[in-house]
Amino acid sequence: MTSDISTPPYQPDRIFSINGLKIGQATDLQGMTGVTVLRFDNGATCAVDVRGAAPGTRETDLLRPENLVDKVHAIVLGGGSAFGLAAMTGVTDCLAEQKIGFQTEGGCIPIVTGAILYDLTIGSPDSRPDSNMGKRAALSASRKNLTEGNIGAGTGATVGKVMGTELATKSGLGTFCLTKDNLVVAAIIAVNAWGDVIKNGKVIAGSRTPDNQGFINSKEAILSGRDKPAFSGQNTTIGTIITNATLSKSQALKVAQMAHDGYSRAINPVHTLYDGDTIFAAATGEIEQSDTNLIGIMAAEVVEIAIHRAVLAAESKAGIPAITDLSSIT
Repeated sequence: MTSDISTPPYQPDRIFSINGLKIGQATDLQGMTGVTVLRFDNGATCAVDVRGAAPGTRETDLLRPENLVDKVHAIVLGGGSAFGLAAMTGVTDCLAEQKIGFQTEGGCIPIVTGAILYDLTIGSPDSRPDSNMGKRAALSASRKNLTEGNIGAGTGATVGKVMGTELATKSGLGTFCLTKDNLVVAAIIAVNAWGDVIKNGKVIAGSRTPDNQGFINSKEAILSGRDKPAFSGQNTTIGTIITNATLSKSQALKVAQMAHDGYSRAINPVHTLYDGDTIFAAATGEIEQSDTNLIGIMAAEVVEIAIHRAVLAAESKAGIPAITDLSSIT
């Protein structure tokens, strides 16, 4: 089986053409889990759209357009399932120590939101992102040397689990960035889908045949009743759109909603009962561009390509092959 799985030439550090953004990651390659932290020390307008039925999130209610706080100081993407939410406490502690946050009479309160994915069936289920890992990731945040693949929230990510984890393909963290004049729209996505990753209508990473000679089309397996039982929350693709545009929370929400089109183009099936698919949208307000349609269309594009990059950058781990090692397929 052959397929075109190439992606456009791209350097991940292009994401830092958005001023006010720093990214830090902490990775446990033994336990196969990790944390990715996006820091906005000067604050960023933020919204979130959740489409999967089994999400794990923190502080997402405050992102609703009608609620008071309109800036966040960090978005955290992590593994560990519900246990991984503890990493966000470490990020909060780090920012508080650095006096970064929402100023109140009682002191500085960092606004930290985020989402987690399920990676407990790869590596060690006892290895989970905790407060210390979150703090390390926040402290390491910088504006250079961004890495994709088996790192941060993508460390334990896999795709194509419709036929069981034993036939999954290794995935990871992917990024992509587009510009139009002085507008920048970027995505960073940890791809841990129950379904397959597709490109141009073909499966490029997903449920493998037992002989590793091809992929089982997960959608067709489900329609024919050949899929294996799963449980809610065992998967989940999580990510963030970042733009240097000026957006209100309502506009950022529409961008997050449109960005889910990128999920639908690159993952099939997507937004299932077994996924907690979540996308944040953060705007730094560096430029006055506020064409929501333009930003949303660009957001869907960068999400789609970031998902493809996530599976291309992944490396085989814990007995689960990546597509770069499946020469008989790719």
